Amino acid sequence: MALPGLSPDAAGQGAGATAFILALGIGLAALVILLFLLGLSFGRRRGRLEAERDLEARVGKEREDAIKRSRAVLAGQAAEQLAPWLPGFPFDPGDCRFIGKPVDFLVFSGSTAGSISEVVFVEVKSGTAGLNRAERSLREAVEAGRVRWQEYRAP
Repeated sequence: MALPGLSPDAAGQGAGATAFILALGIGLAALVILLFLLGLSFGRRRGRLEAERDLEARVGKEREDAIKRSRAVLAGQAAEQLAPWLPGFPFDPGDCRFIGKPVDFLVFSGSTAGSISEVVFVEVKSGTAGLNRAERSLREAVEAGRVRWQEYRAP
């Protein structure tokens, strides 16, 4: 069907030009989408490669930190066990009993002489370590006098 005022050939050429422009627009849109997806794919790949490279460095640093912490913990545990025999320890090593948790030692002052004059809770710390919550609550209970004697007779 010819448009009014146009010859059938002119109408056919206009329809062909419109179809060409439409096809060209669709092709350009497809090309833009394809380029976007390729860019996204390359970006993800690059990001993965950078993350893997950073991961190796981060794992190495974390391993070094874990080794340092482990050594510090082991040194602290050794100091706790050896404390009664270290210079400056204020009690007779024979009066000390290692407990470990929540306090390192119970000291029964005078027990090696046969007469206990006092019982002392001793927490050994090394470096800049502080008391944890359980150790603080034990210290507060002792300082407040909330300590008692309990005898249990096994059946």
